[in-house]
Amino acid sequence: MLDLPPLARFGDRVATGLLDVTDDPEALESSGFWAVCADFEGRLTCARFRDVRKAAVPAPVPGAWRGPAADDWTSSLDRAAYTAAVCRIRRHIAAGEVYQANLCRVLSAPVAPGADVDALTALLARGNPAPYAGTIRLPGHGVEVATASPELFLRRDGRVVESGPIKGTGRTEADLLEKDYAENVMIVDLVRNDIGRVCATGSVTVPDLCAVEKHPGLVHLVSTVRGELGEGAGWAELLAAAFPPGSVTGAPKSSALRIIDALETAPRGPYCGGIGWVDADRQAGELAVGIRTFWIDRADGVLRFGTGAGITWGSDPEGEWRETELKAARLLAIASGGHEVSGEDLT
Repeated sequence: MLDLPPLARFGDRVATGLLDVTDDPEALESSGFWAVCADFEGRLTCARFRDVRKAAVPAPVPGAWRGPAADDWTSSLDRAAYTAAVCRIRRHIAAGEVYQANLCRVLSAPVAPGADVDALTALLARGNPAPYAGTIRLPGHGVEVATASPELFLRRDGRVVESGPIKGTGRTEADLLEKDYAENVMIVDLVRNDIGRVCATGSVTVPDLCAVEKHPGLVHLVSTVRGELGEGAGWAELLAAAFPPGSVTGAPKSSALRIIDALETAPRGPYCGGIGWVDADRQAGELAVGIRTFWIDRADGVLRFGTGAGITWGSDPEGEWRETELKAARLLAIASGGHEVSGEDLT
């Protein structure tokens, strides 16, 4: 077993001193500070830590992260397979089975046996700062994840909950298409329905619709959905209603999940799942959608990273493939040591 102590980082806080680990979401209503990792396929890991303190992510230490070579990455779907799958989804749309489906591929590369995901975190924090960045290091429980996620899955403050679905990606705002705006609205409707299942009647609102957010190397369309939890609803009910995130599945969600299962050739794992923290004492928490996410698979000795795109009737197969490359390029360069951090990167 790799001798790395359990640790979690979220924003300016770091948690150490692991107390217990469970897969029961009801634990998030108990007490203490929890790190949460929910795989897309449904595996849930909740880890309670004893000590939580404010601490910035340390500066990268030269040589601490030994990433894969840039040309070592392989994809679960190559270009031909991915574009063919886009065409398949468009046929499903034409048949009226689904309106939109998110098609993803998982990239893998060999990783050194002693690789520490927290050393990768230090590089990501400077090369690709993100509002929902997080790290969970639990080698003994099969969770070693570092995310540079720009997307809010679920935020809770008492009885108020929010989600911030992203749909629409381009290098600049001028790249955003009518298809991107339509797709965002479609997913907002889905998220409203999801959290509406556990929120008080009439409390679900959309304070922001299709706002343009700038991130390193690209822009996104982001909306905000807000509601107030109904009587008796907590984290378990909220997760059951909203998982997996609508922005990385499709609409209707049940049909999209069936199509995803048929077309994708690798499990997504923590990619497209939920990664974040819960402070049970304060009834507060913040889970990111697990995009722009790396995870170490010790059993196979590889580092994995996922990328994908939302497919609609208006999708161009080659364009969607290029979107998956755009989303991955910067992050893979950082992990492989081929990205130099500059002042421009941090704007």
